[in-house]
Amino acid sequence: EATVGLEQPATRQQPTPALHTASKMARSLTGGSFGVQGMLKEGTKHLSGLEEATFKNIEAAKQLSSCVRTSLGPNGMNKMVINHLEKLFVTNDAATIVGELEVQHPAAKLLVMASNMQEVEVGDGTNLVVVLAGELLSQAEELLKSGLHVSEIIGGYKAAEAKALASIDSLVTHTSPPAVLHDAPQLASALRSVIASKQWGNEELFAAKIAEACTIAMPADPTKFNPDNIRVAKILGSSVLGTTVVRGMCLPRSALGTIKEVQGARVAVYGIPLDSATTETKGTVLLKSAADLKNYNDSEEAALEKTIKAIRDTGVNLIVCGQAVGELALHFCEKFGILVLKCPSKFELRRICRTTGAANLVRLEPPAPDDIGSCARVYLKEIGSTNCTILEQEDATSKVATIVVRGSSPNIMDDVERAIDDGVHTVKAMTRDARFVAGAGGCELQLADLLQQHAEAQPGLDQYAINKYGLALEVVPRTLAENAGLDAANIVAALYAAHKAGERSAGVNVVDGQVDATTGVLDLLWTKKEALRQATDAAVTVLRVDQIIMSKPAGGPKKGDQPAM
Repeated sequence: EATVGLEQPATRQQPTPALHTASKMARSLTGGSFGVQGMLKEGTKHLSGLEEATFKNIEAAKQLSSCVRTSLGPNGMNKMVINHLEKLFVTNDAATIVGELEVQHPAAKLLVMASNMQEVEVGDGTNLVVVLAGELLSQAEELLKSGLHVSEIIGGYKAAEAKALASIDSLVTHTSPPAVLHDAPQLASALRSVIASKQWGNEELFAAKIAEACTIAMPADPTKFNPDNIRVAKILGSSVLGTTVVRGMCLPRSALGTIKEVQGARVAVYGIPLDSATTETKGTVLLKSAADLKNYNDSEEAALEKTIKAIRDTGVNLIVCGQAVGELALHFCEKFGILVLKCPSKFELRRICRTTGAANLVRLEPPAPDDIGSCARVYLKEIGSTNCTILEQEDATSKVATIVVRGSSPNIMDDVERAIDDGVHTVKAMTRDARFVAGAGGCELQLADLLQQHAEAQPGLDQYAINKYGLALEVVPRTLAENAGLDAANIVAALYAAHKAGERSAGVNVVDGQVDATTGVLDLLWTKKEALRQATDAAVTVLRVDQIIMSKPAGGPKKGDQPAM
């Protein structure tokens, strides 16, 4: 008997993950894209070469530089910047402008980073960094179009930077003795040029106020000077001419309770709530009658009263509290004649401790004698329509000073605060190196002349880059002249002639519109050195980029791209 066998259908084998990956790679190799685009993920942008990458980066940096260039010098124009939170900034301070612009281009961001580093290192000269870096890149663009290679330009720029930093010490025209840091009038004359570039017309006033505050806060060893010890309190009203200096602190808030003034204050600082003590663990109290409840409340009150009386018995008549103050605690403080001041900012609390010499306590208990601070007088003063509490020190024990800035609008006071910040950081830089060079574009033009002569003696192609570095330094006197409405070409030529005639202090006099050897404008050597370093590093970093590779942004469509429902 024959048996008919039915052929079973063969089972299809699933492809292994390795085969799947290999087929995907094969598809990517045989796809339509070739070169770098075929290598990278879909949606990635790739730019390379001089035209696509280098020149575009230089153009972005030049745009940022030209934006802040008109703000350089005493005649610099203000920029009106409205940030993403719709806060308005009206200022000619380059650090604020580039910080609030939210620059997106990566090459321009490098200039912003260099400016921020200058702000951190010195606190002044941020505009010079951006303007000089932009001009260096502009000069490099001409060399690239002439056929020079990027590496030759970078080598020339680095050689020019080294030569400039080595030569700038010989251009020092004034050195302040260490005693200047403790002498307010002499310190004010050193700060006048720094303030003039921010608050032209009020430089005498603010230089004197900053110098007075800095001498109050200056320790015996000037190298330990802390800029944070110079506080700024902005109170709306009056004009900037009403700006004053307080030895100690000025808090723009009133004291709690009815006691508003204390002479010869003994200060205790608490970083905890001033209220009934609470346990860290939960507990249950069983009360059987109304009398028990009354006794419980009375015992809480008695315990709080006992604590505050013990604090008063140590001699304390001023309590500064960093958190909430209970009604009952305030009542007992009033009963024992203690002024209570609430200070919600922990940073201000630390400064009060520095001002008075008190220690920040974390338990509600009587302070030890070493934890108690002292203050000559604490009183309430109405400045404008704002109640302010003044912690005044009459002796030299306090190393904190407050500059009370007045102004007709918040924008004006913000700009004054930036000028004060620059001045205070200049004093800090003076504690490191108190040498000054000729300002008003004089130092830059002397360096430009020196570098152009140095370039002529150099063999090889580096000489062209060194020469362009020197020409780039001319941007400072040229910009000062342009911002003052003067003929830049004539001013630069006259400045060269004055320097050749031996007038090393000659600079651009923006008032009389001419070159003057008696302008008296001085710039700190440390600021110039750091600006040269930061600007050169930023320019060289931009020039080193020859390819830009941008991945496709992660995530779905942005909020603005979604269609309206």
